[in-house]
Amino acid sequence: MAGVVMAFFSVGFVHSVIISTFAPEHETICSTMIEPRLHYFDLGPTVVAFSTTRFGGCSIGNYAEFNINCYCGDSEENVRKNRVALCSLLGIDDNRLLMPHQVHQAKTLRIDEAFLRLAEPERREALEGYDALMTNLRGVCIGVSTADCIPILLYDEAHHAICAVHAGWRGTVARIVEQAIAEMKTAYNTRPEQMKAQIGPGIHLDSFEVGDEVYAAFADAGFDMSSISRRQRNALSHQEKWHINLPLCNRQQLLASGVLPASIAVSPICTYQCCSDYFSARRLGINSGRIFTGIMSVSGPVTRK
Repeated sequence: MAGVVMAFFSVGFVHSVIISTFAPEHETICSTMIEPRLHYFDLGPTVVAFSTTRFGGCSIGNYAEFNINCYCGDSEENVRKNRVALCSLLGIDDNRLLMPHQVHQAKTLRIDEAFLRLAEPERREALEGYDALMTNLRGVCIGVSTADCIPILLYDEAHHAICAVHAGWRGTVARIVEQAIAEMKTAYNTRPEQMKAQIGPGIHLDSFEVGDEVYAAFADAGFDMSSISRRQRNALSHQEKWHINLPLCNRQQLLASGVLPASIAVSPICTYQCCSDYFSARRLGINSGRIFTGIMSVSGPVTRK
């Protein structure tokens, strides 16, 4: 790929959308050309990094409009058409758009030429049970699926190696991002101090209320609870509950792994608060769409307009 031309959209979107009530007439959108509306991250001139929004697809209801996750109950046909639209936008074939079937653990799968030669059923089986993907192949878009969990993109420009990480609270407790960086060091000779990292849209401190057992899991795992948590009164029950700062937990892991502070960007978008633009399972329920946060190394400079 000599270069990629992308349309650029700002962080904020203004839409007259009511939560979980996208109109049925969106079913007809698939009869015309659709174009996913992405939010891009700047990780470097030869890498494409983005999160999908809810706009520019053909799914309906709580999956509207753009969802490519086939594990959350959406129509297989709408998922297929949305994938086709995203691949067209990225300029790649469907077999180069990869997403694991995540299980809230801490395993990373390396995508290499041997993986790309697998037949589709073998690919699906190989992608089962991983929460992070990494590769140094150009023109392959790897990504993870979230709807409040924290997506993290890693980029090692020196070795054109990339990684996409899904960090829910369980994966964060298991220190998945630290483990992913360790895997990149082994596979690609990555040096963390030369990496760039983007923490994408996810649930933030004010909205991430947890039970005492989740608080205890973080405490038992050695997190500095004074920096990542606080007690906050629930507006409905009027009881004080623990809240945890998942983006900060993962930023701390990046720093502990050797990534420089200036090389870590954190999205200000809270999916719970912005569920009209980004999927939130806590707001919409688990039978709803998912954000796809992806990254792709390319051989030429990326131009966004």
